[in-house]
Amino acid sequence: MRSAIHSASAAVALAAAVAITAVTPAAAAETPDPAADARAFQKFFTEKFPKVKLQDFVNGPYSMNADMHRQWEEKEQFPPYDFSLEAGKEMFAKPFKNGKSYADCFPNQGIGIRQNYPYFDEKEGKVVTLELALNRCREGNGEAPFSYLKDEMAALTAYMAFTSRGKPFDIKIPNDPRALEAYENGKRYFYTRRGQLNFSCASCHVQNPGERIRAEVLAPALGILNAMPIYRSEWGGMGTISRRFTTCNSQIRGVPLEPQADEYRDVEYYLSYLSNGLPISGPGARP
Repeated sequence: MRSAIHSASAAVALAAAVAITAVTPAAAAETPDPAADARAFQKFFTEKFPKVKLQDFVNGPYSMNADMHRQWEEKEQFPPYDFSLEAGKEMFAKPFKNGKSYADCFPNQGIGIRQNYPYFDEKEGKVVTLELALNRCREGNGEAPFSYLKDEMAALTAYMAFTSRGKPFDIKIPNDPRALEAYENGKRYFYTRRGQLNFSCASCHVQNPGERIRAEVLAPALGILNAMPIYRSEWGGMGTISRRFTTCNSQIRGVPLEPQADEYRDVEYYLSYLSNGLPISGPGARP
């Protein structure tokens, strides 16, 4: 582990100036330009991995290595997330005690809408994620909220993602200074170092995708949320975006925030926007 961390840290130091400048061209601009950020971000990854098609970045580490890709194709014949997907489908269709259901809380009855989340709620002035919207739906209909990390929430989001498979992310930043501020806050969080290892999200997922830390092959940040929720062999089960964020903070020996904290919602907004145009591939499976 010590050797792996040392190698990763060295790679981070060498790549930091070039990589961060390449993917955040608007950082020094007077007016932030998310569209320019997204173009530069996608260009950075397609140039870094010229053999990987843009749409394939949603397959995470499996897009980085031919052997892993073959293993993934075999795994997808009997995907380990099937149990969660089936459970989510049943849960989604089951009415609440008041007779209403999840379908009453979402556009198009909740089918094929995953690609539109998270979105910026102009009335509330904050980012609303799919996980947050599901629990608000439950509470608004007299039901107790689910844990944001796994189990029921992972199953529900797995089903909703499955109904959107192949649809491209279509995240909007409305003409509202608060929306742009949320995007910029997410961007800042993504590139800020924290924890005892002094890593940022970008240290692993921008500067070192395809490399290994321990037995884990690091996924590229581009398309990383398109496959969520995911079954991870390391977890022995399903996990949500909230679980992935809190786990990442723990792995760098930092203090995780509460699931669905503003910072986590903003970084989800930022990363999702940068992956606009890439298809939803969730639920997924990872090592």
